[in-house]
Amino acid sequence: MSEADDACIDHLRQVGGPDGQSGTIESSEFSEAGTLVMLRDAGGTLWRCIAYKDGSIGEMSVVEAMDDGGGAMAGAEGSTESRRVKFDAGSTGAELVGQLAPGASQQYVLGAKNEQFLYVRVAPRNGTLDYVIRNPDGSELLGLMSADKEYRGQLWQSGDHVVEVINRGNSSVGYNVIFGIE
Repeated sequence: MSEADDACIDHLRQVGGPDGQSGTIESSEFSEAGTLVMLRDAGGTLWRCIAYKDGSIGEMSVVEAMDDGGGAMAGAEGSTESRRVKFDAGSTGAELVGQLAPGASQQYVLGAKNEQFLYVRVAPRNGTLDYVIRNPDGSELLGLMSADKEYRGQLWQSGDHVVEVINRGNSSVGYNVIFGIE
C-alpha cells in the first residue's frame, strides 16, 4: 500500500461518516502528478481520491452513492454537492444557508485572484461542522478546521478556490456560511 493509499483511507475515515470507517481499495493509479485512488466504503459508496507524494489530499468526492432506501439522494448521508458562489454586483461578499445530513459535505466554488484576501465563516445552527479550503491546483490552503474558527488570509493562486463544509456528526446540521473576497 502506498502513502497515497494510506492518505486517502485516513481522509475517508474523516469525511465518510460511519460507512467510511472501513471499506476496500478498488484501484490505485500512480502518476507523477498524483495518485488516483478509488475506494468503496462499508455502505457500498464509491469514492474518488487524488493524493500526492507528501500525503496531502487534492480531492475527495463521491462517484457513486449507494441509496440506503431512505428516499431522495439529494443531501443524503455521505453525499457531496458542489455550488458556485456568486456575489451581487458591487458586493465583496455573500451569505448562504445550507443543511447537511450526517457524513455529507457541500463544496462552495469561489473564483479569486492571487493576492486577494479570502474570508470564510461557517456558523452551524445546531451541532458542529468542519471545513477545508483548497487552492485551484487542488492543494490545501487550509486543512480541516472546526467551524468555530473563521478564516481570513491572503490567496497565493488565481482561479477557483473550493471551500468544503463537512458534517462529521451523526445528525443533520443547518448552517449559514459567509464568504468575502477583497
